[in-house]
Amino acid sequence: MGWRGILGFEYGIVQAPLGPDISGPELVAAVANAGGLGLLRSPDWEDPDHIRQLIRKTRTLTDKPFGIGLVLAFPHKENLKAILDEKVAVLQLYWGECTKELVLEAHKAGVKVVPQVGSYEEAKKAFDVGVDAIIVQGREAGGHVIGQDAVMTLVPRVVDLVHSRGIPVIAAGGIVDERGYVAALALGAQGVALGTRFVATEESNAHPTYKRKLVELDETEYTDIFGRARWPGAPQRTLKTPFFLNWRALPSHENEANQPVIGHSTIHAKEREIRRFAGPVPNATASGDIESMAMYAGQGVGLIKEILPAGEVISRLVKGAQRLIHEQYMLQKQIP
Repeated sequence: MGWRGILGFEYGIVQAPLGPDISGPELVAAVANAGGLGLLRSPDWEDPDHIRQLIRKTRTLTDKPFGIGLVLAFPHKENLKAILDEKVAVLQLYWGECTKELVLEAHKAGVKVVPQVGSYEEAKKAFDVGVDAIIVQGREAGGHVIGQDAVMTLVPRVVDLVHSRGIPVIAAGGIVDERGYVAALALGAQGVALGTRFVATEESNAHPTYKRKLVELDETEYTDIFGRARWPGAPQRTLKTPFFLNWRALPSHENEANQPVIGHSTIHAKEREIRRFAGPVPNATASGDIESMAMYAGQGVGLIKEILPAGEVISRLVKGAQRLIHEQYMLQKQIP
């Protein structure tokens, strides 16, 4: 498996659903056309009509299958119905309970279910309800991180758990290049999910300043200062921007609700005020004090040296993984 593919896709490379709308139709289609699994991101509010528009626009850009990510912590009943009605290939779930009823409903619509988990206990629950694959997210990941375990220790445990049923495990967290890809395969994963690397692509809907910071900066921190009012109890990994370093010790009782407006953005076709410490990262429409907005990134960000087309990211991952595996094979043959 591995770079040979998962879930019917050409390669075992997943582009994470990047919020709030960073992974739009252009990025998802580019990933799909390159043989990977591209994932749209559902809005964090009920908007089934917009979801249908996202899915249908993506289908005008690719004839390959793709999926969409849904955060279960937010209202999603109508969004889920729209997703299943549109019969995308994959429903990715995060931050909430993936129930047997939900899995059966998706399977009835012909949609595969792939939850993202951050612990062995979550993986066990997903395994028990019959999901099609599991994304195992380590604490190294960027954005909102639900677990505390590292990829290195968590992935092998989940691989052993699901081995009997042949459920693919997809490793996520800090993976940027072919070395991380091959390391994940060595842990028993059959694919990798990348978020930060795909934010830093030409097709990503991230603001140019955000993309530039991903190339310029190389350190992150696990924090909870962003989005406390709207999404309490949801820590995140963010870039150590000058703004973050100035405010990293924000008292726990402070949140974005009583902060000044620092900009505006169109998020999933809705005009939004962006307050200081708000959760959304700046997309291409954002205006105002961009450098004071949240900029999430995983620990592998220091390996990102340039903004690339999404297809080039996948090509480098696949060719690089094949080369590394071949080199290791040849090295082993030389050992007496």
